[in-house]
Amino acid sequence: MRNRTCVFVIATLIIGACNKDEEPSPANNGGGNAQIDVPTLPADHYDYSTPNLPANVLAYLANEPLLDNTPADNPITDAGATLGRVLYYDKKLSVNNVTACASCHHQDKAFTDGLAFSEGHLGGETRRNAMTTVNLRYYKGKHMFWDLRAEDLETQVVMPITDAIEMGMPSLSELETKLSGISYYPPLFEAAFGDEMITSDRVSKALAQFIRSITSFTSRYDQGLNTGFADFTPQELLGKTLVGTKFCTECHGDVTATGTQDQTFLIGEFFGKNEGFGSNNGLDPSYTDNGYGEISGLAQDQATFKFPSFRNVELTAPYMHDGRFATLEEVMDHYDIGITAHPNAGIQLPPGGIPLTPDEKSAIIAFLKTLTDHSLLTDVRYSDPFTQ
Repeated sequence: MRNRTCVFVIATLIIGACNKDEEPSPANNGGGNAQIDVPTLPADHYDYSTPNLPANVLAYLANEPLLDNTPADNPITDAGATLGRVLYYDKKLSVNNVTACASCHHQDKAFTDGLAFSEGHLGGETRRNAMTTVNLRYYKGKHMFWDLRAEDLETQVVMPITDAIEMGMPSLSELETKLSGISYYPPLFEAAFGDEMITSDRVSKALAQFIRSITSFTSRYDQGLNTGFADFTPQELLGKTLVGTKFCTECHGDVTATGTQDQTFLIGEFFGKNEGFGSNNGLDPSYTDNGYGEISGLAQDQATFKFPSFRNVELTAPYMHDGRFATLEEVMDHYDIGITAHPNAGIQLPPGGIPLTPDEKSAIIAFLKTLTDHSLLTDVRYSDPFTQ
């Protein structure tokens, strides 16, 4: 890789630069890289504002423009997403400087953390499994979290900051004061918003810009769309068919694509609310965590949760809102023989399960692994700027 000039953004603007032989190395916020106190950023912003979308996603967007949930008052800019990247990885956003957004969303795990429940700033456990922050831009439902309690991404991104378990800041006004006293933030806010004023609204917008920029469309599946899946094995092709015929895409696929039609594997209309056909997946006959039902208060929503995407699912174990399944094999067994009778269960899920042979389960898993985007795991645009 050619030499690249990088800068330490401190004080008012840039007071020093260094030549590095490589880009800042991608990190998982807890891996082997040394932590540093100030972010290392490139002299020229990375390109965050130009999404690289495959043809089937572009076609889907043409028919479903609301799939892109970017609000008119917060378009992605390179400077805004750069600020968002720093905020996302900065542990100083927590009250005791030990937890960042990225502490629960590691790049090498497709922005999850590999735990059933994440560890908060004082060592306590979160209530639910950490969901991936990939492709959230292309989610028509807009509402975030397993229980859909945040009405949009801008609302969601600051909620963990003041959560007593997660990051523990007493208030967003105290966050503003804290960030205003950190030397590298005023120039970053000025680059992103035109002046150095630090507000929680701008924090929210910058974080949302960065997260919306994290997209994943270079998996083997995406490549296969251009070749008629010529390099897929017979097992992978069988799995591709089965995810349609065994009802997987009824909840984890596109509204406009059914059966063997090629999916984007973005979540379109199906975002977890019970629209009259059920959306519970039969984990238990009764739930201690009732998900969206706790927010809506409606009987039809009890024990219903936001549907996750199949993209990069190979990397996002453990599975379900409570991380109860350690492997995809356990997930397949659940849908094969583990479905319990629940009044809000999806109509596709009969009590007992959807019969799947061992070969069919293996084929579905083989296909799901073709949705893994390995380039995402090393994309320097999304890496931790506080490591070297």
